[in-house]
Amino acid sequence: MTPVTLTGRRVRMEPLADRHLADLARVAFDDAIWRWTITQPIDDARLRAWLEVALANAESGTEVPFATIDIASSRAIGSSRYMTIVPENRRLEIGWTWIGTGFQRTGANREAKLLQLSHAFETLTAERVEFKAHARNVQSRTALLGIGATFEGVHRRHTIMPDGSIRDSAYYSVIAPEWPAVKGRLEGLLAR
Repeated sequence: MTPVTLTGRRVRMEPLADRHLADLARVAFDDAIWRWTITQPIDDARLRAWLEVALANAESGTEVPFATIDIASSRAIGSSRYMTIVPENRRLEIGWTWIGTGFQRTGANREAKLLQLSHAFETLTAERVEFKAHARNVQSRTALLGIGATFEGVHRRHTIMPDGSIRDSAYYSVIAPEWPAVKGRLEGLLAR
């Protein structure tokens, strides 16, 4: 999958690169962002390691990581990825999405999802885009419902977390026949 830049009114999704690290460090070191994630890049060393893994996965072709750029400031405020890419089934996941707490509830993440979903369905001709969240992560689960994704169920005992606890993962998706309605909903919410 070829890296691409996706531009909206509030945010631009551009290929993640080393040049984004300093901006991301300004917004990443809030424990609340990483509470439910497997990797917790809450300091310079761990953020650098997180970036290196994302770039290695991009190089290998298994993921397409984006930096979420706030257009007003031209700074990176978060990140998201295409991952779990299955071209023969025209399926992919949007994951590893995070945004600095100062930019949450501003429409930035909602527009990022609109850009990523539009590209997935309209350019890549995806049949399915899926998302997953820690089953206890109410904020992410609410946000996924808010963009119009459909809850599909919980995969029990799905992932072992760094602290040894076992994570149940809630799965959501948008499928191609639903995309026009989901797109209309997102555009309407962003127009407010």
